[in-house]
Amino acid sequence: MEMKQGARRTHTTRADSSPRSAGAQGSCTPDAPLNQTQLAKLVRTSKSTISRVETCVGPIPPDLPARLDQVFSTDGLFKRLYEEITAQSFPVHSRRRMKLELRAIAIAEWSPTVVPGLLQTPAYAHALFREGDPRATDEELATKVRHRMARQDVMKGSSPPDFSVIICESVIRRNVGGEEVMREQLAALLTHGTRPTTVLQVLPLSAGTHGLMDGSMTILTTADGQPVIYTEGIRSGAIIEEPSTVRNLSRSYDVLTASALSRDASARMIRQLMEAS
Repeated sequence: MEMKQGARRTHTTRADSSPRSAGAQGSCTPDAPLNQTQLAKLVRTSKSTISRVETCVGPIPPDLPARLDQVFSTDGLFKRLYEEITAQSFPVHSRRRMKLELRAIAIAEWSPTVVPGLLQTPAYAHALFREGDPRATDEELATKVRHRMARQDVMKGSSPPDFSVIICESVIRRNVGGEEVMREQLAALLTHGTRPTTVLQVLPLSAGTHGLMDGSMTILTTADGQPVIYTEGIRSGAIIEEPSTVRNLSRSYDVLTASALSRDASARMIRQLMEAS
């Protein structure tokens, strides 16, 4: 089986012999090539899914690459290739940020305009993409949404990063995609806010001026390095690593956390808006 960047391709050779049972560590290196039915059983999916991946029809299920690594004992190869393929759909300035997200032990994010991508619902993301590219086909939009949702896998593992996020009150008041889409998105924010590793705060409009009014910002901290900051504009983004700048911007974020509503008060505001919509 093989997967290549820019395209998805797997190859299985039919064999009459059955694969060896999984070992004590959960891996299963087959004694002989597998047919689609055998491989589907090992990775706990359908034969039709394996067939679609082989023929590059439709998306790769996000959990499939890790299961392939387990079956073939490939030490994360399929997962890394999947991440690289997914990253190619994002602008160049976003790709390093995405790589840092995968390694981050802590993420702190400020968003003054929209719900951060790691917290968006599919319908909310679709509405943003539609407005951003009105000439995009339905298939192109669906692909963009799938890739954005795949980014959220980093928050779903057994050891997700600590996630602190501050959104402006205007974000939860802005009607993106219609009332039903916004109700679903607000409900999703409430759910995210209950996670033990997530702190979600709303900065009220009454908070006044602050040091991060120029745009959105993300602070990414990995286990093996100093914090790195990613800032983003409408069609551009930048990674900031210079220590004094990182320190100053991090302090501005700390000031925002003090100016924002508490977790409970933020949840109450979100719930009130959801119920009123």
